Amino acid sequence: MKQSQPLLTIVVPCYNEEEVLEETAKQLTSVLDDLTAEELISSESKILFVDDGSRDRTWSLIAMESTKNDYVTGLKLARNVGHQKALLAGLEKAKDKSDCVVSIDADLQDDVSVIRDFILHYHEGCEIVYGVRRCRKTDTFFKRTTALGFYRFMNKLGINLVYNHADYRLMSKRALEELSRFKEANLFLRGIIPMIGFKWTEVIYDRKERFAGETKYPLKKMLSFAFDGITSFSVAPIRFITSLGFFLFFLSVIAGAYALIQKTLGYTNAGWTSLIISIWLIGGLQLMGIGMIGEYIGKIFMEVKGRPKYAIDIDLYSERLGHFQHDETDMLMEERFI
Repeated sequence: MKQSQPLLTIVVPCYNEEEVLEETAKQLTSVLDDLTAEELISSESKILFVDDGSRDRTWSLIAMESTKNDYVTGLKLARNVGHQKALLAGLEKAKDKSDCVVSIDADLQDDVSVIRDFILHYHEGCEIVYGVRRCRKTDTFFKRTTALGFYRFMNKLGINLVYNHADYRLMSKRALEELSRFKEANLFLRGIIPMIGFKWTEVIYDRKERFAGETKYPLKKMLSFAFDGITSFSVAPIRFITSLGFFLFFLSVIAGAYALIQKTLGYTNAGWTSLIISIWLIGGLQLMGIGMIGEYIGKIFMEVKGRPKYAIDIDLYSERLGHFQHDETDMLMEERFI
């Protein structure tokens, strides 16, 4: 059993979420009020909004909300680094001061009421609790089909993903400590976190329509995210290219033997079409193979440089806990609304 009143931090990565942010703060505040009243969490629990270099009023709204809501704090990143790195920034910032952390997107598609179930499972000893969608009725047919294919493909590659789970989860302090030991720059948290182990469970919920604003994951980003997940955890694509290369080699040996026999028997004819098709086929496969190898080399290049994943511009979370990040309070108050 966990301690009776753990300090919970809800981490919410945000990118251009001005249309939904106030409602998100309102609903999450209500959840924390209810959990505090039930004595399931500490009254010192927080909501940490992570502004991932937004170009709208997202940060101004976070800073303003923090002045009137004791739960709300903020972390402003110096530039846009992407959802996964922004989420990691929030998790790492909350790790030292929290007993457990819940991560949730700002769009309110995930049912905030099941955070209570997360906490109950945490009290029962679970270190990780995954929020899992009951179904995908709100998705288009294309998105539903491609998502199902992606999960099945990843499982066949031996990559352990929780089906229909995104980034809505609870992690204990111990699980976050283990996560901090993973140093790769190419982040795919949905694949990394199941590798941690520890006692875990799932909470099933119904996903809602987006409260306001537009999705930050159009088709192009979804495909890029899926490809990053595959190449970050498996060398299967390179092995596929190698296998295809061997297959075409043996096929060319058979074709060469056939051509030699035809020439010996005097049946040869000029074959411009077959020649051009062969050249295009082999050339295309070579370029595909080189591109696939280049993708992995590029990932190695990013890893060995060891550059920081993000830079923090303003840290209201530490300030709220009594550790000011700026020497002059007036300067901080001025920067809040920039």
